Amino acid sequence: MLILKDELYNKLKYCKLSGMIEAFDRVYKETLDNNLTQLDFIEMLLDEEVINRENNRYKRLLKNASFPTIKTIDTFNFSKAAFLNKKDIMNLLSLDFLNENQNIVFIGDQGTGKTHLVTSIGVEACKQGKSVLFYTAASLGNKLIEMQDQILLTKFIEKLKKVDLLILDELGYVSLSQKSTQLLFQVFSERYEKGSIIVTSNLEFGEWGNIFNDEIMAAAIIDRLIHNSIIKSFKGQSYRLLNRQ
Repeated sequence: MLILKDELYNKLKYCKLSGMIEAFDRVYKETLDNNLTQLDFIEMLLDEEVINRENNRYKRLLKNASFPTIKTIDTFNFSKAAFLNKKDIMNLLSLDFLNENQNIVFIGDQGTGKTHLVTSIGVEACKQGKSVLFYTAASLGNKLIEMQDQILLTKFIEKLKKVDLLILDELGYVSLSQKSTQLLFQVFSERYEKGSIIVTSNLEFGEWGNIFNDEIMAAAIIDRLIHNSIIKSFKGQSYRLLNRQ
């Protein structure tokens, strides 16, 4: 090849193009073995750099999302969740709902796979370059109070407002304080028709007053959540227990 191998490699190192550097020897050998052109060589290196950057971004988005565990749709056993329409769930993985600022609400019994599926949607969003934040309802309520006490609430609310997808898991497992309820209402209001929220709950909407200890506030949150939403009911035997059999 006419290209100066060592000189090019050193320039890549100087520019910190790690994807190109890692693939350099392999791509160089492939170019020689197949009698490819210099342009082919450079194009192949650029492809490796793009792949490397996409992988690094995916890892960064996964870390920032703070999923409790990484779950994907491939490991969800639909045969143990007959109450679900697989096609409907797979359609959610297209992430079209994000483009329309739609919310998703999964309501149903404990252990029916709600957390697994919302995590799978969140992981897919990360793969597609979307920012995601995952909280349980209780942990987000506590975090909001903590930020308020540290006079950092405005900055934190702005972060929650700007993220592409906010996932709120286990709404209903723990009753929320009046302060948590008021702050969560602010989050729902800030994202209303501006960004998607996914919520899972073991309680029907009519019981949400017990979560927030305020019927009026519960009604206001529900109104904002379901105005433009996809609601799925999870009614059946425990998915977790069935998968242990």
